[in-house]
Amino acid sequence: MKEGFVVKKPWVDQESCISCGLCVSTCPAVFRFNADGKSECYDPAGAPEKDIQQAIDGCPVQCISWVNN
Repeated sequence: MKEGFVVKKPWVDQESCISCGLCVSTCPAVFRFNADGKSECYDPAGAPEKDIQQAIDGCPVQCISWVNN
């Protein structure tokens, strides 16, 4: 597999996001708050998959999931 090529990426359902900040604090290289205060994925290749999965697993409202790129 080509280095830096993202096959799947995290996606945040911003309507369900409660802005708790867990994903942003767990994986700040991938997630940040947008202008509306909701989490967004700004760099899907910014951290190892295991770190992103930790943020996904920790989301209290389960609004982050993997999508195919």
